[in-house]
Amino acid sequence: MKLQFTLQKEEKQTDARLGLLKYNDKTYETPMFMPVGTNATVKTLSPEEIKDTNSGIILANTYHLWLRPGEDIVAKAGGLHKFMNYDGPILTDSGGFQVFSLANPKDITEEGVKFKSHINGDSLFLTPEKSIAIQNKLDSDIAMSFDECPPASASYEYLKNSIERTIRWAKRGKMAHKNPNQMLFGIIQGGAHEDLREFSAKETVKLDFDGYSIGGVANDHESKEDMYKAFSYSTKYLPKDKLRYAMGIGEPIDLIEGVIRGIDIFDCVSPTRLARHGHALTKYGKINLKNSKYKEDFTPISDCNCYACQNYTKAYIRHLITCNETFGARLLSVHNIYYLNQLMQEIRDAIKNDNLLEFRDKFINDYYGGKYETN
Repeated sequence: MKLQFTLQKEEKQTDARLGLLKYNDKTYETPMFMPVGTNATVKTLSPEEIKDTNSGIILANTYHLWLRPGEDIVAKAGGLHKFMNYDGPILTDSGGFQVFSLANPKDITEEGVKFKSHINGDSLFLTPEKSIAIQNKLDSDIAMSFDECPPASASYEYLKNSIERTIRWAKRGKMAHKNPNQMLFGIIQGGAHEDLREFSAKETVKLDFDGYSIGGVANDHESKEDMYKAFSYSTKYLPKDKLRYAMGIGEPIDLIEGVIRGIDIFDCVSPTRLARHGHALTKYGKINLKNSKYKEDFTPISDCNCYACQNYTKAYIRHLITCNETFGARLLSVHNIYYLNQLMQEIRDAIKNDNLLEFRDKFINDYYGGKYETN
């Protein structure tokens, strides 16, 4: 059954939206955070643990699954859901972000992109048609168009040419798309330039995709101010009855600001990556459990209802992390994903009550001590 999205409510003060996803007789509310399962697994966690964090859609990586184990093996297993034993919705990215991080500018052509495998250095070539064909075989519920991912530092002229090529690639990818049970999203690019975002959005919407993604907003060299501009410049031209997805966004304040500007779904590796380095997300900011002050702290990370907080203390988790025990990373991953999903629930409640701006101000006061810079 194809994933179905229904817009339920728009907040009075902002562009925030409340939506409902229907999938195999289950319903999921948006706005939503999606944990990342790069290799058909959210690092260190089982599907049951992911569900216990109240997660809905999870993301898998087309590029990595293309190389290992290969899309044909996943298809023989019955698709990603059966292969990884996850019965919730799955989104696959196009592989574009990884490909463009490995490619030289001279190897980006109209036909596709040449690059070398990060595993063994083999020469590879990925085209819009190939990316879609891989995703069709992976049988995810949402597939992404193959786009160019220019850096935030790219010139206006480069961005303009890149957007035009991405639109041509989107047309080719849509023509190649052959999985009737799979939604296909178009991707909006354009940096922090309002006119480029408008052009990208309008031209991509003309192609009538099932949903739309905001790309180029998770660059390490991009300011939060530019990120938020990109959200606003993009969403204002997107249809209200279709999903809007901001790729690579996981910082708590960015989730709130993205929702305020009309985004429905987000993904990021940050909660599990932070966990592997001993960091926990809490209402009062991020804490590092490697810090010696937690050595004899026999209280939970926070008062949340996740498995880690209900059963273990900071001192114990610190011990696991300092001894490089995988269980420590698992517990922190459970907590961090649960935290972000709980944050999204609080955001949804604020939309229902039309007080999202007040919620943001209180969040900033609690999480940052009232001091927060967008530059």
